[in-house]
Amino acid sequence: MNTPLDSPDAASGLASRAVGPWRLWRHGSRRDRWLVLGGWGLSVLASVALGLATVVFEWSGLPIRFGGTQIYITLYPPLLICLWWALCFGWWWGAIPAYLATFTLALYAHMPLGWALLFACANPLGFAVPVLGYRAAVHFERDLRSLQSLLFFVQLVFVGSVFGSAGALVWSYTSRLDSQALLPIWQGWWVGSFVQGVLLVGPLMALTWPALARWRERHPDVLSENAGDVRQRVLLLIATSVMGVLIYGLLTIWLATGRLDQAREAAQPAAIDEAASTLASTSWVFYWVFALIVLFLGFFIYQLFQRWFQSSQALVHHLAHLASTDTLTGLANRRAVLQRLTEQRQRQQRFGEGMGLIMLDIDHFKRVNDQHGHDAGDAVLRMVALRLSEGRRGLDLVGRWGGEEFVLVLPGVDAGGLGEIAERLRQQVAQTPLFHGEHRLFVTVSLGLAVLRPTDAAVDEVLKRADQALYLAKAAGRNRAECLA
Repeated sequence: MNTPLDSPDAASGLASRAVGPWRLWRHGSRRDRWLVLGGWGLSVLASVALGLATVVFEWSGLPIRFGGTQIYITLYPPLLICLWWALCFGWWWGAIPAYLATFTLALYAHMPLGWALLFACANPLGFAVPVLGYRAAVHFERDLRSLQSLLFFVQLVFVGSVFGSAGALVWSYTSRLDSQALLPIWQGWWVGSFVQGVLLVGPLMALTWPALARWRERHPDVLSENAGDVRQRVLLLIATSVMGVLIYGLLTIWLATGRLDQAREAAQPAAIDEAASTLASTSWVFYWVFALIVLFLGFFIYQLFQRWFQSSQALVHHLAHLASTDTLTGLANRRAVLQRLTEQRQRQQRFGEGMGLIMLDIDHFKRVNDQHGHDAGDAVLRMVALRLSEGRRGLDLVGRWGGEEFVLVLPGVDAGGLGEIAERLRQQVAQTPLFHGEHRLFVTVSLGLAVLRPTDAAVDEVLKRADQALYLAKAAGRNRAECLA
């Protein structure tokens, strides 16, 4: 199973960035513009036509028996098209065709213009929830290949469906429907949106998102900037989810009790029994919905905590690495060298393990800086660091002591072995040219060698001997090694 944190697309944050129409026009190829913009234009026309079909063929509030309970479902094909665009390309790509489709069918049904303008906002409002969810939690994959990403998608679609079903109230009010007709329309709206989103949009996302993710990686210029604080988006998502379940519970109980009150006023026993049964079934539905939302929030918060913990651990390791690393050469810094020397002295006292030390200085380094500039000097330092690191054992430590001086800590190496290693390093540096601009530079190094003694009271003593040996090497003409074992 893929872990969301390991996803390159999620890690880079590309998935959370919308495709900008103007950026696509400026930076996209002609093929991309035709495919994306042309496909979106056809989607707008298809959404409007299918939205009208929902009214003409009366695909709303269809009764279905499920688990001994009668539920209602509305088939609304534009939802599939528009939700896919919103998730894959950005909220506006799905919101515009969804708004136009709903606005057109509202006018066809003779809804007043003002109410039609408000009614058309329902589905775009519902799309905002899953889009916001993926912007807040960029580590969840949209290809739905893992159980975690699938559960996250299902919960987002559910909350979005509840928010989008607010349009059912506008429809019922403008159509002057009674409470008995209001419940099927409202329940059919959110159940239909949820079922179609999970069973149809979900598989469509699983099929198309991998290719779209690769396309995004190849065309980052067409993506808008990822503005906003992630923490704010997370808090907004949690608040939106909580608000969604509260709205759902309020509407469920209000509609069901309204239906029961109307039956009591009519004094019809059969109607009262039916309304009471509806109230009981909707109450149970609300319980399971509430349970799912609680599980969703718990799962989401756990994922956030896990991601925060892993990020904190990575940050601690990174800071520890920076604290012990020389930024120019990538070698251990003076602090790390002293720590290793202290550890090796402790090992010698406990296990009798010896250690050799090489202190190395680049000959006439100031001349390189004066004649060729500090850039050339930095390049020489990196070249020498590379040569010192080549062929070292895993337990050896190569560090930059300061300026043009380097130190090698070599556990288990005696004076004889130390001399062989020093001579090999001296030859490698001397025989390796450095090309800087039009110049071909050669540098040499002087080396001071010392061995940690059991009588050394502190690591300063072996460092002092190595430094004295280095001084002798320089005094003897440089480009040589001297040892004070």
